[in-house]
Amino acid sequence: MPDVPAGLTRGDTLRAGARQLRAAGCDTPDLDSRLLLAEICGLRPGEIHSASGAIVPAADAERFAALLARRAAGEPVHRIIGRRAFYEHEFLLSPDTLEPRPDTEILVEEARKAMAEIVARTGACRLADVGTGTGAIAVSLLALFDTATAFAIDISEGALETARRNAEAAGVADRMLALRANYLDGIGGPLDLVVSNPPYISHRDIAALAREVRDHDPWPALDGGPDGLDAYRALSAGARGILTPGAPAIVEIGEGQADDVTAIFAAEGFSRIAATRDLGDRIRVLSFRRGDSGAHPG
Repeated sequence: MPDVPAGLTRGDTLRAGARQLRAAGCDTPDLDSRLLLAEICGLRPGEIHSASGAIVPAADAERFAALLARRAAGEPVHRIIGRRAFYEHEFLLSPDTLEPRPDTEILVEEARKAMAEIVARTGACRLADVGTGTGAIAVSLLALFDTATAFAIDISEGALETARRNAEAAGVADRMLALRANYLDGIGGPLDLVVSNPPYISHRDIAALAREVRDHDPWPALDGGPDGLDAYRALSAGARGILTPGAPAIVEIGEGQADDVTAIFAAEGFSRIAATRDLGDRIRVLSFRRGDSGAHPG
């Protein structure tokens, strides 16, 4: 596959990059080309078009060609850039973390509603973000409520270091404790809220994932065990012992897992209080409350 020639304008370079990525089978070649060229030029992506007549220096064209080659080989564009926007912040990525994705913003929004009630009632909120990765969930929530504190929990020290850096960048590091632990083991209660986007892909389904996920996301953050539900068993059992009575647990789930996850949490004394759908009309986030009973909303 030919490199993008030097001496082109930014507009022509952008289009040449998109053609290269389209030929490689990338799903979003125009967007990816713009993101990568903006990174090379030190511009915001929206600024590329307004400066499309500027000539791209040879050194920048060479760097752009190298990034295009990585993307064409299947490396996700945000992995190449090293960061990704999520909710109201931009988060550094590392090999030990998942990319925070738009579906998880649904979880943050549901947690925000729960935290608003908790803070209004008690003046503060003590939460745990289990499987924190980049820290995207914990950092986003802490930035919304200045009286909240969080345990950011992960089994990967590399992920925790990335979460610490992201917390520092967002100005919430003094209220977030990044802690290496297996789910909620060893966490002292009581907590007012547990949130998690845990591993929920079954062993057998990982090989069928898109190459951008399968080859570049850390497998421990994907692998949910033989049926994809191991994390929910650990979360529900751990949350039962450290959440205050009536406190919520909010989790992201995979497609078709709503009934099974509801049954797992019900066995530990939780009732389902909400089931929130994503833009594809799939149930993406489940909210539970410890010690309550009631109907399961659809």
